[in-house]
Amino acid sequence: MDPRILVVEDEAKIARAVRQGLSAAQYDVAVAATGEEGFYRATTEPFDAIILDIMLPVRDGLQILASLRQRGIRTPVLLLTARDSIEDRVVGLDAGADDYLVKPFAFPELLARVRALLRRGRSADASRFAVADLELDVVTRSVRRGRIVLDLSVREFELLEYLLRHAGQLVSREMLARDVWKEPSRGTSLDNVIDVNIARVRKKVDADSPVKLIHTVRGVGFILREGEA
Repeated sequence: MDPRILVVEDEAKIARAVRQGLSAAQYDVAVAATGEEGFYRATTEPFDAIILDIMLPVRDGLQILASLRQRGIRTPVLLLTARDSIEDRVVGLDAGADDYLVKPFAFPELLARVRALLRRGRSADASRFAVADLELDVVTRSVRRGRIVLDLSVREFELLEYLLRHAGQLVSREMLARDVWKEPSRGTSLDNVIDVNIARVRKKVDADSPVKLIHTVRGVGFILREGEA
């Protein structure tokens, strides 16, 4: 599956050029022209990296970035800006950016930075995930909630790992059917299997804790995050 990249850019010419270049490099690219659309897509769809312009109408890139990080969304973010001062770079990095590119830029440099972000994201996320006091280690196949070691089946572990990889983002039944059960077209019977397994994982993860992490979004899917969905 090609890596998915979200481009949040209100300048149509730049957005079109970036989309065409990344698509030619075998990336699956989505484009949002406003900050609100970009924030919505970043919180409801899975992406491997986000290219985020700072100067956006209504809601700027720094506000979006800060909100994503507050929600626990750790998707690598490359900030685009026309400002090249040290102060601006520091503000962007402090807000949670992974990299910073000044306009105008050469597309080969953008592409190289995206590749570096994806490599960094894979290496950083490959072995361990944590939200609140829930920790999952892919290498040792162990899961803890606080001091309690959770005993999960193979399928339950895969399901929880997927939810953690998309922490703070809405995960639909279609996504689970495709990526966890490896079924490209799901049926009602598979929906029931997914719901049963979610219920089992939720019972093990949340039963003994006052802070619930796995939430159901009625009619849509599920979200793993600290606090209400």
